[in-house]
Formats: sequence, structure tokens, C-alpha cells
Amino acid sequence: MAVHLAHGPFDLVVWNRTASRAHDFAATQSVRAVATPAAAATDRDVVVTCFPTSREVEALLDGPDGLLAGLQPGMTLLDCTSGDPATSRAIAARLADKGVHFVDAPVSGGVSGAVAGTLTVMCGGDAADIARVRPLLDAFGGRIVHAGPVGAGHALKAVNNALLAMNIWGAAEGLATLAHAGVRPDVALEVINASSGRSNATENLFPERVLTGAFPRTFKAALLDKDVGIAAEMAQLLHVDAPLLAHTAALWREAHAELGDEADHVEAVRVVERRTGVQLRSGSLSNEQALS
Repeated sequence: MAVHLAHGPFDLVVWNRTASRAHDFAATQSVRAVATPAAAATDRDVVVTCFPTSREVEALLDGPDGLLAGLQPGMTLLDCTSGDPATSRAIAARLADKGVHFVDAPVSGGVSGAVAGTLTVMCGGDAADIARVRPLLDAFGGRIVHAGPVGAGHALKAVNNALLAMNIWGAAEGLATLAHAGVRPDVALEVINASSGRSNATENLFPERVLTGAFPRTFKAALLDKDVGIAAEMAQLLHVDAPLLAHTAALWREAHAELGDEADHVEAVRVVERRTGVQLRSGSLSNEQALS
């Protein structure tokens, strides 16, 4: 995303919690690296943040080197973190007291979408604020959607990722059951992907990663656990009866604990495989997978 901003008609400066990353990026992209969040905000029109959680964004605000020390009235904080709506609204309220605008703008599309500049961006905030930052969003986004008021973008991203989590887990359990019934996973996916049970998980993730056993690390299971938790908590706070969200959140907490912090999200399939005694790979069924 930063590469696309560096190549656009913008005067870009960069900061990272790991200073070497900012300096290495600046050297390769001919932009300027700065030492503090305050310096990153100074004399800017827009500050773009992208962190694992909203709490990390909130933690950047205070102190002599924090964002608030550099933000000035009329500026906009564009937060691309996959965060939580409540914290976003709290941040927006603090910034409003200083005359600074806030837009939550989490993205979807993965590493490939970020590289191609075709991400889907879900925006929460005032229409005028989103219009003001639209040129930046267009630099790395292929679909820009105004989801609603502040926090709506983060709410939509959390539910989207909760559905992803459901689809991965559900597909794994379904294919494991079929394997015990004597149906090979590749054969099952061929039918499912031509039928009503298909999803991004069955059409893309399982053929490319599970059947091959590749499991590339593109998005951490720990982050998906966080997103599903946000969706489940949001439903609870809004008094929405959502037992499937709650159960999915519990399953992903267990998977995260079993896999650790560095595992890819699709590796949750390994947890289902261990629990069911099935390995979901292309080719013939093993004896353990034969009809019992």
C-alpha cells in the first residue's frame, strides 16, 4: 500500500515501529523516513495508519512524540487497521476535539490485492472526509465503499473476516467427514465448487494451499482470531443473538492457542485434521481416511 502511495502524486514520509524498515523503504522508494509519529504527522494533510489492532493506533496518540503532537486542525487520520468500532469511535472523538477528521478504512484482498493496488476498502466516517482522502484510497484500492459512520468500516471488516473463518472451518469439517465416507478431498471440492456450497475458501484457499500442503504464510491466524472476536463481541454488545459467531470465535481462539502466533490462518485446517484424523490432500485416501 505504501509503495502505491510512494508512486502517486503525494509527498510521502514514512515511520515504522521498527526504524530499519522505514529507512529501508525510504531508500528504495525515494521518500523520507522520520523518527517519531509526531514527525510523521507534522505538515501533512493526511496521516495513514495500518496496525494489527486499534489499541496500537490509540497508543500512538499520546506523549511528546505521539501523533497528537503533530496533528493540526483540518488534517485527517485515515486508519487502515482491521480494528474495532468502539476504539475507532473513541479515537475519532479525541481527534474531533482537536479539529482533526477520522476515517476508518480497513482493507480486504490480501497480499496480492495490496501489490496490485486492487484492495477493497471499507470506509467509516463522514462522506466529506472520505471524499477528501479518496485520491489516496484510489492509489491502493480497486473498490472503495462508504459503509456508514465512524466504526462502520471496522465493523464490516470484522464480520467479513468472521465469515471467512466460518467458511475455512466449515469446509475443513465437511471435507474431513467426506473423507471418512470415502470421498477424496479433491473430488469433493470439484463438486462443491460447481454447487451451492462453494466459497472463497473452497474455490481458492483449499485447492491452492490445503490440497497441496503448501500453507504459505500470508495472513496470521492470530489476526483472524482477533477479527472474529471483534465480530462476536460486537454482536454481544448490540444484543444480537448470534450463536454461530460466538462459536466460531471460540473455535478460532482454540486454533490460535494450538498453532501459536506465527501460523497462517489457513493452517487452522491442520487443527481440524488432527481432531478428525484426516489429512486433506490431493490423491488417494490413506487407510485412516477410508470409509469406517
